[in-house]
Amino acid sequence: MEVFHLRYFAAVAENLSFSKAARQLHMAVSPLSRRVRDLERELGVRLFDRDSHSVNLTPAGSALLPLATDVLNRFDDLPGRLRQQVDTRQRVVHVGVPPGLHPTVRERLREFDRTAGCEVRRWPGGSQDLLDQVRRRELELALVHLPAHAEGVESSEVLREPLGAVLPAAEFADRESVSLSELTGHVYARPGSGLSPTYFDQLEVRLAAAGVHRRTTLSTRDYSGIGEFVANGGAFGISMLDPRNQMGRPSEHDRVVLLPFADFDPVLVTGLIWRTDRAEPGADLADLISEARHALS
Repeated sequence: MEVFHLRYFAAVAENLSFSKAARQLHMAVSPLSRRVRDLERELGVRLFDRDSHSVNLTPAGSALLPLATDVLNRFDDLPGRLRQQVDTRQRVVHVGVPPGLHPTVRERLREFDRTAGCEVRRWPGGSQDLLDQVRRRELELALVHLPAHAEGVESSEVLREPLGAVLPAAEFADRESVSLSELTGHVYARPGSGLSPTYFDQLEVRLAAAGVHRRTTLSTRDYSGIGEFVANGGAFGISMLDPRNQMGRPSEHDRVVLLPFADFDPVLVTGLIWRTDRAEPGADLADLISEARHALS
């Protein structure tokens, strides 16, 4: 039995899907399935009940999962714990950073860089991807747009930012605000799913309740693409009201305006996330997480 056998088993157990686990592990389904069967043969038990529609843990699989998770966590912690004991080189900490991070948070992150006593390397990504990477221990910390839910991951609020409507200047140039009832005939445009925070999915429920049903998801990988689309007329987007924020860039397009809503107050929350077990007393990141929460909040 090798460590990778346990890692493959844990991925399938967490996803209850060989195909999803294979994507997470960046491998094909067939070799993943073979490795899991090898583990079952070595242990002498069946770990999964499989059929054409579902994958479920057997009692033996359910018993093995917490044991395997503990072994993997301890194995993954070995480099960091060894460095703490024998290495004098500066520690490297990877922090995930989402698109559209407010300048205030960026400044706090720079201050954390200066005071953390370690080398802080930033890793860009969408909030959901960063959440998954923290959960898998590929990142020590991440700033994400909340909500961000995953078992074994905690969050702390860092900043709240009001959202507004990106609108065609030809229709709304002389306005100070806009109501959702005025937008029922417009198309709601949002950037690609890889960029849009989960909170934007929740906003769509509010838009639908207000009668805004026409929508499109743009293929652009840049929030500024919303401005290009909205400028054509008959459409609107949602972005940050603060012009300093990168997500507010659509407002810089000379044919669009950015207005607050008159009838509801959407707010995007940025938070810091970390694995719960890495913040426990004596854990490898306990002190660092405490310092990061203080510096970024």
